[in-house]
Amino acid sequence: MKRLLVLLLCWFCASVWATDIPTRIEISYAIVTDIGDGEINEVLSIDHYDDALRYNINSVAQATGIYRLLEPNSIVRHSEGVITQQGLKPTRAYEKRGKKEPSLTEFNWKNHVVTLHHKGRHALEELPEGTLDRLSLSYNFMFAPLPKHHVDRYVTNGRELRLSRYQVTEEMLKTPIGRMKTIVLTRIEEKGSKLRRKIWLALNNHMIPVRIMSVEENGREIEKMVTGINIVYKTESE
Repeated sequence: MKRLLVLLLCWFCASVWATDIPTRIEISYAIVTDIGDGEINEVLSIDHYDDALRYNINSVAQATGIYRLLEPNSIVRHSEGVITQQGLKPTRAYEKRGKKEPSLTEFNWKNHVVTLHHKGRHALEELPEGTLDRLSLSYNFMFAPLPKHHVDRYVTNGRELRLSRYQVTEEMLKTPIGRMKTIVLTRIEEKGSKLRRKIWLALNNHMIPVRIMSVEENGREIEKMVTGINIVYKTESE
């Protein structure tokens, strides 16, 4: 009887976890950089496939205003994989800038190998459990528990794998669509490093990313701020 109760509780928790997940999230962002402004439209879609929950994230960035005359090409990022109760498990990710050859990352979880394709070069590296690409990292904590103080994750940028530690704090964030209570992930950098990255997750809105600030390897400063959110849930009739 006790075992049956445990099984029923597990089934109930799993069912709630599945039904509470949106089927589609559309997010618009305004981008501010040190060389010009832009906009990003991202779509996270979730589907049942072969008794599993699969995700697709598509992100398209485009310059705006005068800057678009200088940089007319878009930047397309993509991540796909499965959703587990430990978070996202990507199988494939890529980034394409204009007409350039895309950077492609392939995750082979069965053999614990990740293949990185970048600028005509191919590299194979050991694949640590829980590894994410940069796009899936921003959405991972929609589905995974978040530690109170620090998060340690291997993350690939398409060229290499890096173990990153993020400090976890809370902040009330003012956005163009209202004030939001957020969890802030701040990457802890080595002393002297120019790299910076902070991610704000909406605490009361599925932990979706609503602001990202970063300083890249080339010194470019980028701020990504939410301007619109549309969340779609599967109805009982579907």
